[in-house]
Amino acid sequence: MEKTTLKPVAIVTGGSKGIGRAISIELAQSGYHVIANYHSDDNAATELVEQIKDTGGSAEKVKFDVKDTEASEKAINEITSRSNTVDVLVNNAGIISDELFIMMTAKKWDEVIDTTLKGFFNVTRPVLQKMVKQKNGAIVSISSAAGLMANRGQANYSAAKAGLIGASRTISAEVARLGIRVNVVAPGLIETDMLKDVPLADLKTIIPMARIGKPDEVAKVVKFLCSADASYIAGQVISVNGGMF
Repeated sequence: MEKTTLKPVAIVTGGSKGIGRAISIELAQSGYHVIANYHSDDNAATELVEQIKDTGGSAEKVKFDVKDTEASEKAINEITSRSNTVDVLVNNAGIISDELFIMMTAKKWDEVIDTTLKGFFNVTRPVLQKMVKQKNGAIVSISSAAGLMANRGQANYSAAKAGLIGASRTISAEVARLGIRVNVVAPGLIETDMLKDVPLADLKTIIPMARIGKPDEVAKVVKFLCSADASYIAGQVISVNGGMF
């Protein structure tokens, strides 16, 4: 891991691809030293860090599985021990494994719930301990429109994303008085690998704006919630879905 930077520090889980990648780039362009967590794709993580550095930003990659409590705490403790502050945490790590509920296996249920919700716990708790001591910080968790509305075949994903909302609102009520803002962004249909096998033309008909969203459109909202411009926003869910919900 790199030496402590004087820049504000932002940790982004699942930060090397899709929405997480866009968030990492957006925060780096805003002056943060971005620590991008990833699970398996070394090439994507390396490419992200190189891209950020090539454009004058500051970033590093940290590989660990957010589902693994011990590995997560070890990685976060290493980061917080060498950083003067941890200013931002973005909980973006998540997966999908769709199936009608009546046919869903326990494995599919557990994989999705553990990545999103257990991962949220494993990373947020040690980061929050640091933020409580410094009496400052912003946490943004990436939920989904599926956490707010019914979506057939995604009971596990919907449960995980709705859980992020409930947990974030409760934690916000616990720590807002300490100068820590906890919020949620709920994207709709966004151009990422999750939609690679989906007929996009059909999906556009259910979106009032009649188009699929872009990852950077989500990233800009996350950047706002992390900034001083959002200094009085806490415990909120901001939807970025083109009017779909």
